[in-house]
Amino acid sequence: MSAPNGARRQIKDHPEIPISPDEMAVCAEQILEAGASILHLHVREDDGSHCLDVDRYQNSINAIKNKVGDQLIIQATTEAVGIYDRHQQMEMVKKLKPEAVSIALRELCPTDDELGEFEAFNKWVIKENIFPQYILYNPDDHIRFEEYIKKGVFHHDTPFVLYVMGSYNGPTPDTDALKKLAANNKRPWAACGFSENEKDCINHSTKVGGHIRVGFENNIWREDGSLLENNGEMIKHAATVAMNNNRPIASVDDVRNIFNLRG
Repeated sequence: MSAPNGARRQIKDHPEIPISPDEMAVCAEQILEAGASILHLHVREDDGSHCLDVDRYQNSINAIKNKVGDQLIIQATTEAVGIYDRHQQMEMVKKLKPEAVSIALRELCPTDDELGEFEAFNKWVIKENIFPQYILYNPDDHIRFEEYIKKGVFHHDTPFVLYVMGSYNGPTPDTDALKKLAANNKRPWAACGFSENEKDCINHSTKVGGHIRVGFENNIWREDGSLLENNGEMIKHAATVAMNNNRPIASVDDVRNIFNLRG
């Protein structure tokens, strides 16, 4: 999976960060060629700030599909970035009805008080054949997620997880704990790291059965401090690491079959 832009970085941070629909379409072609099968999509306001505008999402999705067809699964983010509340996040998904969506557990269900509404939203997501991925930031998120699985909150026996290992400031005290939790997770999961931690995250996840998310949302630098060429560079690196560990690279058809996304 590629996360090409995120909510915060701008052209001044990297000249190849894709912001506009046309730029995202070019990026989609680059990451597809490099081996990606899922594109984690953020869209921006005219001033470059984060937004969850449905029309802007649709414009980017259309541009990507015009360039690469259905050869990438497009995952819309619901990230709040301190701007949106959980009702606005869920409303965006209901209006857009993307093929896939990422959901931070702590944002859409911050406490058990929101559990009923969150469960109903998950039921709707599954009914609409939307492919959800649930983002977990620390061991407490993981523990609560496991409890909710037992309660049937996700309406799915094997919900797909993304473990966020670290932050823009580097590894956190929770990173090692998340590595252990991920390694013992028998359900499908992926992980992402930040900056110099990105390659360590790739190596660890590949060796213990996880999937990989890389991209300019998390890291724009090589180990020598120079800028990565584009979003395809770390996809190629991740693909090489995976192949060296006898982990075949999933095509978009493989992903749709693994997660039963057809129909």
